[in-house]
Amino acid sequence: MNDDWSLRPHPRLRPRPGPLVLVILDGVGLGRDDEGNAVRWARTPTLDDLVARRPWLELRAHGTAVGMPSDADMGNSEVGHNALGAGRVFDQGAKLVTGAIAGGTLFAGETWRWIVGPAVAEGTPLHFIGLLSDGNVHSHIEHLFALLRRAAADGVRQLYVHPLLDGRDVPETSALRYVEALEAVLRELEAGGPGRRCRIASGGGRMKVTMDRYEADWRIVERGWKAHVRGEGRAFASAREAIETYRREQPGIIDQDLPEFVIHEGGRPVGPIRDGHGVVFFNFRGDRAIEISRAFEEEPFDRFPRGPRPDVRYAGMMQYDGDTHRPARFLVSPPAIERTLGELLARGGVPQLALAETQKFGHVTYFWNGNRTGMFDERCERYVEVPSDRVPFEQRPWMKAAEVTDRALEELASGRWRFVRINYANGDMVGHTGILPAAEIAVETVDLCLARLRRAVRAAGGTLVVTADHGNADEMYEWNAKRGDFDRDAAGKPKAKTAHTLNPVVFAIEDPAADDAPAPEPLAPFGVAGRAPATRRGPDWELDPTVAQPGLSHVANTLLALLGYEPLSLYDPPLVRPR
Repeated sequence: MNDDWSLRPHPRLRPRPGPLVLVILDGVGLGRDDEGNAVRWARTPTLDDLVARRPWLELRAHGTAVGMPSDADMGNSEVGHNALGAGRVFDQGAKLVTGAIAGGTLFAGETWRWIVGPAVAEGTPLHFIGLLSDGNVHSHIEHLFALLRRAAADGVRQLYVHPLLDGRDVPETSALRYVEALEAVLRELEAGGPGRRCRIASGGGRMKVTMDRYEADWRIVERGWKAHVRGEGRAFASAREAIETYRREQPGIIDQDLPEFVIHEGGRPVGPIRDGHGVVFFNFRGDRAIEISRAFEEEPFDRFPRGPRPDVRYAGMMQYDGDTHRPARFLVSPPAIERTLGELLARGGVPQLALAETQKFGHVTYFWNGNRTGMFDERCERYVEVPSDRVPFEQRPWMKAAEVTDRALEELASGRWRFVRINYANGDMVGHTGILPAAEIAVETVDLCLARLRRAVRAAGGTLVVTADHGNADEMYEWNAKRGDFDRDAAGKPKAKTAHTLNPVVFAIEDPAADDAPAPEPLAPFGVAGRAPATRRGPDWELDPTVAQPGLSHVANTLLALLGYEPLSLYDPPLVRPR
């Protein structure tokens, strides 16, 4: 094991002459064999063959294995790609924020005093914008409640919340549960002292309002800006009225797709954001927080007609982009992730390509590199983004998988790249819609593309590694573990699930040099968990059965070994060993 942080040739393993290609099947997990598993029901001959004839095993992709507070917490694309690229587990945003609140360090910090002090001294409002749920992927409602209670205890008299409704990391029509809990806290705080005014001011569904990412659709941020800042948008007397009205007008709409709304009292918006106010964006995850932060801070700004930018004190729960230092002020320091695999390979001059469509482009670049935006060395790196469509994912579940594959084949034919990482977004983005037939098409699309890619990697003399960052499409219905059955609606139909799963993911290696080894015993089709891994050996390596509880963080050192480099002691142990 290499104790240094540098590339050293492996003493016993020799790489294939062609590229090592890592494919991340975003949101494709190994779930129960039931009617809600789109991965199981999809026609996937390529994936079936990979797990039937190649060395593979299951990886943990949730909970403490990716830095979340507990094993009851889902994994997500952010922490999954962090673990894949960093080679070890870092405490992630949810855990860091929970600890900072519980230990009081958040409230003792300079940023909290900076944003709360003037609100107390001058009686100006303090606004909170963010995702309102307990999904613990982008935010947690208890974090918001802690901030509100402490602000009131510190003497802030005007508190306004601009909730973004989830229905993606939590049940798809659960918004009223969280709104009612928030309103109860606001009433409690308003009754706690004279002159207090605590209100919900504006909001909307997360996929329609404010929470765009990777500049896929700035109109989403514009809608939020108009509602939160200007107080422009359809008026309602309460958030409940807004939610119930939209549901009545658009039967079947789920929380993440609800349009923007603005709460009015006396014919006027109750809480637009004005000069001198304080604003906290309370999400801890960065990808869907960067653009709204830019709208509050960036000059010049040309992404949409912003109008006069109010002179506010703006802070994020965390700093969402360490390279651009966005936002400039933040309440909790993000995990300091350094010495990632991407940086190591760049330092060693290894040519590497990262490729994905817009929806996951930042995952194979920014998150893979430890929350770092730019390249480490442009001379040996290329990042390719295939623009995503701006249509609902269930309407085009194939998304841009074919175009991603076309570009991948073009790049492989060039012979330039030694390491290639590709993300197929379909399983996650379509899985989040909660529409089972669309998710099946999404998985089948990826399987078709994987077949094309597989042939190209073989032709190039390379090695193919297939894994995922977390599950999603493998559970499209809400499962009630106590009853051992699906939760059902009034008509007896299973309720759709739009959140990630707690299921493991596949890790499979296809090395053409292994084709002469004896075939393993047949395995069940892809998508059924609980199987023993295949025992087929590669030419000079085999899966290492001594690795305890293998997870995503073990992948980086595995890739190093397959590239012919000695694994680093800094990273979690590799999943392969010399024969």
